[in-house]
Amino acid sequence: MDTSQPHAIELSGINKSFGPVHANKDIDLAIRPGTIHGIIGENGAGKSTLMSILYGFYQADSGWIKMKGELTVIPDSQSAINLGIGMVHQHFMLVDNFTVLENIILGAEGGNILNSAMRRARGELLRLEEEYGLKVDPDALIEDLPVGLQQRVEILKALYRGADVLILDEPTGVLTPAEADHLFRILEQLKAQGKTILLITHKLREIMAITDEVSVMRRGEMVATRQTAETNAEELAELMVGRRVLLQVEKGEAKPGDVKLDVSGITVRDSRGVDMVKDISFQVRAGEIVGIAGVAGNGQSELLQAIAGMRGVNGGAITLDGQAIDFDPAIMRQRGLAHVPEDRHHEGLVLPFEESENAILGYHREPQFVSGPFLNIDAMRADAAEKIEKYDIRPPNPRLKTANFSGGNQQKIVLSREMERDPVVLLVGQPTRGVDVGAIEFIHKRIIEMRDAGKAVLLVSVELDEIRSLSDRILVMFDGHIVGERSPDTSENELGLLMAGVSEEAAA
Repeated sequence: MDTSQPHAIELSGINKSFGPVHANKDIDLAIRPGTIHGIIGENGAGKSTLMSILYGFYQADSGWIKMKGELTVIPDSQSAINLGIGMVHQHFMLVDNFTVLENIILGAEGGNILNSAMRRARGELLRLEEEYGLKVDPDALIEDLPVGLQQRVEILKALYRGADVLILDEPTGVLTPAEADHLFRILEQLKAQGKTILLITHKLREIMAITDEVSVMRRGEMVATRQTAETNAEELAELMVGRRVLLQVEKGEAKPGDVKLDVSGITVRDSRGVDMVKDISFQVRAGEIVGIAGVAGNGQSELLQAIAGMRGVNGGAITLDGQAIDFDPAIMRQRGLAHVPEDRHHEGLVLPFEESENAILGYHREPQFVSGPFLNIDAMRADAAEKIEKYDIRPPNPRLKTANFSGGNQQKIVLSREMERDPVVLLVGQPTRGVDVGAIEFIHKRIIEMRDAGKAVLLVSVELDEIRSLSDRILVMFDGHIVGERSPDTSENELGLLMAGVSEEAAA
C-alpha cells in the first residue's frame, strides 16, 4: 500500500462535551485511504460522538479535521456529503412506505422535474448495483424488505451521493450471521474499488475478520491503534475495558430439577393470519438453560411473546410451575415469570421515563412502590440505586431519562428489573444485542448465576456463539417448527444446516 498518500481522514485534538460529560477527549485519529478501519469501544466510549462530528451532526469544541491532507470544516451533514463522506446509521434513516429508488434520491433529486430525476437515478442505481454487487429491486417498498436489504439501500444511498468515505455504525446489530457475512463481502468489494471504510462496532469477531487497522476508545479517549494482523481479540478486549475480559463463558454442569415451563403443541398466528409457531412442544427444567437457535423470522419472537403473555395462542397449552398460564403479563409476573424482551426500545423500556421508573416497570403495583393512590418515589429511587450499583449501570443516576443511557446500560436496566424479582422462569430474548464486550461478559455471568440458583431459563438469540456457550440444551427452529435438539458442543456447521432447514438426518 502506498503510504506516501495523504490520509483519507485525519482528526487531531478533537474535544466534545455535553454539559458535564466529556464525550471525546483530545482524540487523534488517522485513516489510510482504501482501507477498512475499525473503531471499537464499550457503549458510551465516545465512538458515535466522534463519527457524528466527522459527519457534521455535532461540532467539536476544539481540534481540527483534514480530508486528503486539506484542512476541512464540516458544519453540517450536507457539507460532509459534499466532501464525499457517507454514513450508514445503526437505525436506518429510510422512509418505510417509499420505494428503494425514492429513498435513494430523497434530498438529492437534482432538478425541478421529478420524472427526469427518477430516470437518471434509476440508471445510476443500476450502475452502482453492477459495480459493487449490491443488487436490490429499485421499485420495492422499504417496508417489504428484510433488514439486510434495507442496509444495502443505505449503502447505495451513500454511494449515489458520491461517498468515498463510508462510515458504518454498528452495521451488524440487526443482521443474522449470514447477512453479516454478506455485508463483509460487500465491504471488501467497496475497498477493492478504492473506498475508505470506517467500521464502528463492539464485536471483536468482525474486527478480526474484516479490518486492516483498528483503533480502541475507552471513556472518551483514544487508547490504542493496532494493525489488525498484529493483534488479537483478547488484547483488544482488554484495551476496550481496561482489564482482562473472559471471552469464553465459564460454567459448571447443569443440575436440572423439576419441569417449570411446559409448552405443549402450541400454535401462534400473526396479525396477517399466518402461523408463525406450528405445533411446538418442549420443557424447561429448574437449573437449566434451554437455548433456541434460528435465523430471525422463523417464529422465535412470536414463541417468546406468546409464553410471556404478550401474544395470543391459537392452539395448544402452556403451564408455568404446573399451572396453566393466564396470558396476562401482570398475572404472569406475580406467578414468577420474568421476561427480558428482544426489543428493549419497544417492549422493554419507556425511553422518556427516568431510570428509576423503568427499573420497576411492570412491578409498579407492588406494595413497596405504592403510597396510597400514588407511587412512592423515594422507594423507587432507592430500589433503582441498589440495582445501579449491583449491575454497574452507568451513569449511576436514577433520575436520568432512560433515552440518555447507552444501549448496553439500557439492557442492564431491563435485566436488573427482571432478574432481581427472583423468578421461577426467566425468558431472555437477544440478551446482548447491541451490547459491548464488557457488558456481554457481565450479562452472561448473570444468566449462568440464575441457572445455578435453580431458575429455569429459556434463551432466544441469533448469536450462535452465545447459544452454544450459554445453553445446556439447544432447540433449533425453522419455519415455525422445532427441527432438532442438540447439545451445546454440536458444531456450528451442523446447527447452521438445521437453521437453514436441512433435514435433521442430513445435518447430522
